[in-house]
Amino acid sequence: MKVQLAIQKRRSFRALDKIEVTDKIISDLVCAASLAPSCFNNQPWKFIFVRKNELLEKFKTVVSKGNEWVFESSCIIAVLSKKELDCVAKGIEYYLFDTGLGVGQLLLKATELGLVAHVIAGYSHEKTKKILSIPEDWHVIALIAVGKKSKKKKIIGDESRPERLAAKYIYSIDEYSKKLNKKVTH
Repeated sequence: MKVQLAIQKRRSFRALDKIEVTDKIISDLVCAASLAPSCFNNQPWKFIFVRKNELLEKFKTVVSKGNEWVFESSCIIAVLSKKELDCVAKGIEYYLFDTGLGVGQLLLKATELGLVAHVIAGYSHEKTKKILSIPEDWHVIALIAVGKKSKKKKIIGDESRPERLAAKYIYSIDEYSKKLNKKVTH
């Protein structure tokens, strides 16, 4: 699959069907993330792939109200990092940015594999750390629900891609433009 096609096809569907998330799938996703650029090639990201049913069941206590669709996922990936693993330059902590680059490549690889990988922010960091025995000094940056797009189940809002900010509001050339202040509500 060409990169542009993967970018266009990638969606955060919520209506999911279960699939087997094999070791090969995990290896492919991790390999894609590992090739992402990072400051001095520090690769500050860590991923915990949760596949065991008893652990997935515990995640029912972790996600926020409105994210119950996650219970249909086949795997939940906890995305971890910490500031000490990456560059801090002029006060900018690059570990969040660099981990996001790794996640972006993981999402595109999942799309290429015919999977849905939906990043969520609505969850309890503390409960996630406890369930997965994550040390206190690590940050759980996001959770990613993985599954197959359901052909039978429908969730309102999944039919069409959410509206995107017009290109003219996300870039300028040679200097800052007030047009970048455009507020959009979705």
